[in-house]
Amino acid sequence: MYAVILAAGEGMRLRPLTRTRPKPMVPIANRPLLEYVLEAVADAGIEDVILVVGYKRERIQSHFGDGNDWEVDITYAVQEKQLGTGHAVAQAEPYIDGEFIVLNGDRIIDSSLVSHIADDATPAPAVAIRRSETPSAYGVVSLDGDRVVSVDEKPTGRTLTSDLINAGVYKFTPSVFDAIRETDTVGESPITAALDTLAAEGSVQAVRYGGRWLDVSVPWNLLSVNSSVLDETGSHVDTAAVVHGSATIAGPVDIDEDVHVHPNATLLAGTSLGANAEIGANAVISNTVVLPDATVEAGAVLHDCIVGSNSVVGANATASGGDATVALAGELYESARLGALIGDNVDIGGGVTLAPGTIIGNDATVHEGTTLDGHVEDGATIRRG
Repeated sequence: MYAVILAAGEGMRLRPLTRTRPKPMVPIANRPLLEYVLEAVADAGIEDVILVVGYKRERIQSHFGDGNDWEVDITYAVQEKQLGTGHAVAQAEPYIDGEFIVLNGDRIIDSSLVSHIADDATPAPAVAIRRSETPSAYGVVSLDGDRVVSVDEKPTGRTLTSDLINAGVYKFTPSVFDAIRETDTVGESPITAALDTLAAEGSVQAVRYGGRWLDVSVPWNLLSVNSSVLDETGSHVDTAAVVHGSATIAGPVDIDEDVHVHPNATLLAGTSLGANAEIGANAVISNTVVLPDATVEAGAVLHDCIVGSNSVVGANATASGGDATVALAGELYESARLGALIGDNVDIGGGVTLAPGTIIGNDATVHEGTTLDGHVEDGATIRRG
């Protein structure tokens, strides 16, 4: 059995983070998101893995190498242009000579689902399905018993026929490659289009799943998934981290190597601090992901935030967190719980106030005392006016 993991995409809704790293390498509890997917495959006993890579693939290949650290054999298939998940699956064709499973590289699932769908008793083609409170955000699946009747990719503007969604785990035979080629699509070619074609022929089996399924599509997903993983794993403080005795840690947090936490700083639940990050005296950090080499200076208060690599949040800066309306990649999201998303190499001066939902692009500079709301472009300089 082969496992094909789709890890070629950029993740435009996670910009600016994904301008410098592919989406599967965004950290969850200080580990790349893709590691969790690979571990689910390895724990299910599958040793032959094909990673379909593309956008900034060097970051993935240098981290995972040949797969030996995870006790799997990794082959890399390159998707030169990101033309959809169907096109991505097709890149694995030269390496496949039997049944195989396909997984999205940006969703954390239990290894039990991988085992179930890979089992000889599960006929191919098959797709894992689950219930969702927001089915329109995913591929909506209609069933007749356990047979898939149709897969509607992210339907909009019409009444939904089901609350069952495509969970992003599939089992195929090599015949799916013909189905991908023969399916007419405009622009990108999603794997769900080929799946819908196969469903119309009456041959797709549904595999019901109610276990862990953590999706990272938008910035606040990164925060909620990070928090969920920390709730499962509990706190971790690397032995090479330096946490002052007067600092307070309340709730599950993850502190990576060479982190410095200064006197009277407070770290609250859902917080991850990447390698070599520095948290100043009296700073308060809650439900926040701080990437490696970032600095949060004394007295800063960050709730529901993401701080990019090598960025500086100045003394007494504040992001109070809470719900906001956020525009991402041409879509408007209401009630998004996001304090601020701060890109890589950003310099935020002292006393800056960030309104909920603020997104600051990479390499931006925000001068002291400024109040920000909305989007700041990459490389911009914002002065108090």
